[in-house]
Amino acid sequence: MIFPKYFLITFIKLLLSGVILFAINGCQVDSREQALKTTASQVKLRAMQTRAFDTKDQITMLRTAIATLQDLGFIIDKADASIGTCSATKYGKHNFGRPYALKMTITVRPRGKNQSLVRANAQYNLQAIEEPTPYRDFFVAFEKAIFLKAHNVD
Repeated sequence: MIFPKYFLITFIKLLLSGVILFAINGCQVDSREQALKTTASQVKLRAMQTRAFDTKDQITMLRTAIATLQDLGFIIDKADASIGTCSATKYGKHNFGRPYALKMTITVRPRGKNQSLVRANAQYNLQAIEEPTPYRDFFVAFEKAIFLKAHNVD
């Protein structure tokens, strides 16, 4: 049996549409899967990212975080005092000339009656950072800035 030409063309179009839809669906990234893909345990990672401070003044903590990021060479992208977050990016080049972007998001939230939690989340070229160095560097500088601010040293 010979198929008419329009049946063959319609069949090819449907076949190609199915292949394209299958390929597009295969490229879809599930955010839950990506979030669970980290190699370090979540508890260990959160411990690196979070510090508690004995103050309930979240605005001062957020302003100090912004100043600390700027001191470390970051450019502030967004800051929102009402939700207690700021995001910043540090651009640079490797020794061999390839550019990179280090993005850090800081969240300040209350903990109990007299404490604030500060959490830093870092990404290097859109990959989550699971090593402690960037977090340690941020918190060392941040703790010095908080100390100086508490003792009114400018």
